Amino acid sequence: MYRAPVNEIAFTLRHVIGLKEFQSLENQGELSDDLVDAILSEAAKFSEEEIAKLNRIGDEHGTKLVDGWVKTAPGWAEAYGQWRDAGWNALSGPVDFGGQGLPNMLYVAVMEMLNSACMAFALGPTLTMGSVEALEAHGSDYLKATYLEKLVTGEWTGTMNLTEPQAGSDLNELRAKAVPQGDGTYKISGQKIFISYGDHDMTDNLLHLVLARLPDAPAGTRGISLFAVPKRFVNSDGSLGELNDVRVAGIEHKLGIHASPTCTLSFGDNGGATGWLIGEENKGLACMFTMMNNARLAVGVQGVGVGERAFQAALNFSLERMQGRVSGPDGSQLAPIAAHPDVKRMLMSMKAQTQVARTLCYACAHALDMAKNAPEAADRKFWAERGSLLTPLAKSLSTDLSVEIASLGIQVHGGMGFIEETGAAQYMRDARITPIYEGTNGIQAMDLVMRKLPLSGGEQVTSLIKEIEQIAEDFSAENGLDLGDAPRNLEQAVADLNASTDWMKEAHAKGNVSEALAGATAYQRQFGLTLGAAYLAKGALASKEEEKNAREQRVLMARVFAETTLAETAGLKSAVVGAASAILAIEPENMLN
Repeated sequence: MYRAPVNEIAFTLRHVIGLKEFQSLENQGELSDDLVDAILSEAAKFSEEEIAKLNRIGDEHGTKLVDGWVKTAPGWAEAYGQWRDAGWNALSGPVDFGGQGLPNMLYVAVMEMLNSACMAFALGPTLTMGSVEALEAHGSDYLKATYLEKLVTGEWTGTMNLTEPQAGSDLNELRAKAVPQGDGTYKISGQKIFISYGDHDMTDNLLHLVLARLPDAPAGTRGISLFAVPKRFVNSDGSLGELNDVRVAGIEHKLGIHASPTCTLSFGDNGGATGWLIGEENKGLACMFTMMNNARLAVGVQGVGVGERAFQAALNFSLERMQGRVSGPDGSQLAPIAAHPDVKRMLMSMKAQTQVARTLCYACAHALDMAKNAPEAADRKFWAERGSLLTPLAKSLSTDLSVEIASLGIQVHGGMGFIEETGAAQYMRDARITPIYEGTNGIQAMDLVMRKLPLSGGEQVTSLIKEIEQIAEDFSAENGLDLGDAPRNLEQAVADLNASTDWMKEAHAKGNVSEALAGATAYQRQFGLTLGAAYLAKGALASKEEEKNAREQRVLMARVFAETTLAETAGLKSAVVGAASAILAIEPENMLN
């Protein structure tokens, strides 16, 4: 049974991330605490009562291809109708196109709950909102007028069509073609794979955002354009017309998220699918990155959601499962496994790691909100860069941790965790895709060290580390809470992060790209763990006004994380600064003897 952690979410937004700061902006006068609380409470109720019950059904039933079109799991279409009609899809959408214009922070919080309830269901709205961002930023007046309101409200859904069988993550290898027709339209042909919600029966139209090449396009990513390709044409009066030349060639049979239809789509089998250009010719990748950055944060939020669900399942099981004896007033007594020290360790690790993931994703959302709403141009630039810096950290660490949390969840269940009936295995199967899609976490690490560290000449990363240092100082100065070795460990982790960052900056300056990339994944995790520990510390310091149990839980989260998981950062620093030569010397063809 899932119960949305509303208090944890609200506390994180207000006392750790910066919702109060955002509310103080002149243009946010209507964003009251009462409104925030009402949204979180209603989202929790909807997720718990309407969506959580679909999780097992969707996993067991999956999706079917019937007469060439996708049929979703029982209850899916009805639940989506409730989601749409209640206005949840429009929460953060632009007001001019039917949205409520609320901050991304609130949308991310709502999507965390939806992902906890059923990650496979939440995937559909996630991609639609990415389509909204891309169209709002780059779409023509015609495209906005025709599609944007329908996507914002959720009446129609959107997809992202990037990769192809031969390309994988290398978009240089894309072969899909777009031929101009002289009337403002293009004929699109080619095949796209791994298209989440590439077709379904929840709405009567879909809009595919498709990367393709013009006949005279330059090679590589400089020759990619982005096109809007509807499943059904839209008539001049807004009614739906004939089907476009888009066909579902198959549905992938996946390890997890069974109820999310991951399709292979074929465009132009009968002469060419009609599409409309988004943005400028040969500049489609820049347009698509608007959608991809949204999706990368959204995938991080998936990690938070499935991590929270796995933790709750493990906690509930451990409190009910009676096994082994512990010392009691009369010698020893039968106890729930939650009473055993190693299970306590696993449970608090799961809880703390979920909270770390939550803070990173919410911090990223806060930065993006400030980038749109800060009154001064310099501040908007600062926050846009902060959001860019936090995106790979939020996506990678949250998803890596979700897999680790789900694995621990199986361990807490013991042998029962390896059996599908308990549900613990599903969380791990569902979580495992998150470090892979929307840019593998290795690609996130490359993005972090090659593109994000140099922002503003390196000053953006320096600024963030200084903020971590200040939290560590405040943590060390606190004498009213029992913090154990956590302050000392956080200070050491910050020192190690500074050393790794300096090494990365020097590698950049010397042009040692391969050496930097060899340590990129270790650096990314080191950075994320250190920042996450700082956010836990900030939460512990802010908890002094809370009631006793909540305060103790926050202090224990910060302590256990800093005294266990954070110890990784010393080894990660060694991997960053010392492992490159060995890694680069590897010849994979020699590995099989």
